[in-house]
Amino acid sequence: MAQTVTPPRGMRDFLPAEKSRREHALSIIRGVYATHGFDEIETPVMEDSSRLHAGLGGDNEKLAFAVMRRGLTPDDLAAAAESGDALALADLGLRYDLTVPLARFYATHRAALPPVFRAIQIAPVWRAERPQKGRYRQFVQCDIDIIGEAGPMAELELLTATVAALDALGLEGCRIRLNDRRILAGILGSWGVPEELRERALITIDKLDKIGPDGVAAELATLGVEKADVAAELRQLATADWHLADGTAPPPAWLDLEAYGELIVLRDAVPGAGVDFDPTLVRGMGYYTGTIFEIAHPDHGYSLGGGGRYDHMIGRFLGQEVPACGFSIGFERIVDLLAVRDDGRPRSVVLVHGRDLAARDLLALKHELVASGTRVRFERRTKNLRGLLERVSGDGFDAWAPVTAETTDAASLEFRDLGAGS
Repeated sequence: MAQTVTPPRGMRDFLPAEKSRREHALSIIRGVYATHGFDEIETPVMEDSSRLHAGLGGDNEKLAFAVMRRGLTPDDLAAAAESGDALALADLGLRYDLTVPLARFYATHRAALPPVFRAIQIAPVWRAERPQKGRYRQFVQCDIDIIGEAGPMAELELLTATVAALDALGLEGCRIRLNDRRILAGILGSWGVPEELRERALITIDKLDKIGPDGVAAELATLGVEKADVAAELRQLATADWHLADGTAPPPAWLDLEAYGELIVLRDAVPGAGVDFDPTLVRGMGYYTGTIFEIAHPDHGYSLGGGGRYDHMIGRFLGQEVPACGFSIGFERIVDLLAVRDDGRPRSVVLVHGRDLAARDLLALKHELVASGTRVRFERRTKNLRGLLERVSGDGFDAWAPVTAETTDAASLEFRDLGAGS
């Protein structure tokens, strides 16, 4: 019986053309972030299990892939089975995001880093998700973070760099939604939600797009929220005109005016961006302490990225509070939406040759083209030239040229666009 040769469920192979397309998009993102003053770092794919399950990752901690300790005995397995504590068998785990590793990285290397550190992380992460469209068990995150800046300048830099990256990718129609955890706390306080239930209540409000105001109100009622008009208030929150600065409408009593004022500054300060205040925006991670943001697109009912301020996370590792804020582009969700521009990508050519040409001449020709910045591939001529050209076109090559004994230098080659025939 033949063995299964497909990748593990929720993980994917990428053929050369798709890999090239993905790397081209990633190079655009990297270039924009670097231009905005961020520096790229790299962290291990695994972290200590205790760190990944320290209460920093919210529901993502439940999705972490654990790595079993070496040298386990049958008694160890039996004890874990009896206690129901499978994590007792693991000392490491695959990272489920890039924020927890960044906090550990900063605590480790703080003495070697500048007072305000601007980090790029672009790398795969792993979650034991239920695979579905746009959701995988291995996927790439594109994060930028600013550590050490307590003021709104951090949020402004993150928003500006993210908007610039989306523009450079050619992704049109995106808007960025803004909110603040202090405003959410005010809303929950006005509904009488006790402090110990607020994280659960926020998880419920985060489902607003899926189950609607009535569904959220019904679920909040199971937490003891007895306010009769919760659904009506949610509808009003989602549709209100939040331009309160002109004084035409009094602010709600629960609105944290300091937080709201900071959000309006952010909304108005980012040039060329569609930025909106949305008091129902939650973001699922419990470590956020202030500003939160999310990328929305009118054609898609799910987030294309997001982030926020997480001022208390690094203190868990360092023993000293350090302000931090980050923004992540959901690369897997946007890459299929992109018509990535080829600006700046090296020209790619295929040289089709017969069997009678000397390897020395072919290599000299290739050296000449590569030195000019051209990507080059040799292909031996076949009877089915059309099929050969269709294949290399699918691999991302732009042009081809026949090579003969008379065309042994680049100037004598006759390049033809791929798809134009032989």
